[in-house]
Amino acid sequence: MFDHPSYDRHEGVHFFEDEESGLRAIIAVHSTARGPAAGGCRMWHYETGEQAFRDALRLSQGMSFKNAMAGLPLGGGKAVIWGNSKTDKSEALFEAFGRAVESLNGAYYTAEDVGVDTHDMAMVARQTRYVAGLDSGEAASGDPSPITALGVYRGIKACAARAFGSDDLSGRTIAVQGVGSVGGYLCDHLAKEGAKLFVCDVDEDALDDVCKRTGATMIKTDDIYDVDADIFSPNALGAVISKATLPRLKAKVVAGGANNQLASPDMDAALKESGILYAPDYVINGGGIINVAAEISGAYSRNWVMGKLNILIETLGEVLDEALSNGQPTNFVAERIARARIAAAKAGETSD
Repeated sequence: MFDHPSYDRHEGVHFFEDEESGLRAIIAVHSTARGPAAGGCRMWHYETGEQAFRDALRLSQGMSFKNAMAGLPLGGGKAVIWGNSKTDKSEALFEAFGRAVESLNGAYYTAEDVGVDTHDMAMVARQTRYVAGLDSGEAASGDPSPITALGVYRGIKACAARAFGSDDLSGRTIAVQGVGSVGGYLCDHLAKEGAKLFVCDVDEDALDDVCKRTGATMIKTDDIYDVDADIFSPNALGAVISKATLPRLKAKVVAGGANNQLASPDMDAALKESGILYAPDYVINGGGIINVAAEISGAYSRNWVMGKLNILIETLGEVLDEALSNGQPTNFVAERIARARIAAAKAGETSD
């Protein structure tokens, strides 16, 4: 583990297997310097255990950066369940996962992510109190995806203002990769402003629904990179900006809700060299964890969430402006700020 390229001095990586329910899960805790680690639980049919391990490491690191950039009193963690979310779900499996979360004694708070929904989290909550994103309870706020999508929409406008001289998206062509929870809500915002949408998703029902209600044009999943778009918005899984896909992009902006969009760290500089403005994913997609943080506090306040979201978009603007001013890749600037905030927390200082 210590030699793995995605290992970043994680505080703990925990492997769980429950033979009776079939649970195979990894909970990675990257940092608790700013508070308990928080991050969603992803259920995915990985080809290998190494892929699941790599995902847990990268996603938990991203959550540390995301929570730091959002100014939240939370560290970074992530859980992955190795399984098919269409066929392998059961009450026993999610209750076993709840016991796994409980065994960490509050070091990690979970919530929904790809392949997991509020109904699943309700089953997890039978076995642990360290869960958010619930539909019921004293501070329950439900699915955080709408807040994530709102933040991504506002972040896209912030990028457009800098790339095109105006944040007006009417008439802009936007290629949206993934129209699930976040991507679907995002398309609603973009269509309402008059953007021309080209969309793709492996879920044909979700794709058809979004096209019907927004007027978007349906594109094959692999053809989305070739759309003559102003903005490319990844909202599915990560590692979509690679040496193979970057030359196909015609967009001037890459901004979306997916985590870990860059296949490798050097793609940040490659985007800059290609003249593409990139919104660091762990900054632009922080709306959902802000919503979760309000729930974890035990006193959910919509006004607090919206206030934090406003600050987050301001922070994204500052990252973009500093990067453009200094000629640096945007991810480089954002990571420097995030790591400084985490280091300050470890030293008992405040940097945000």
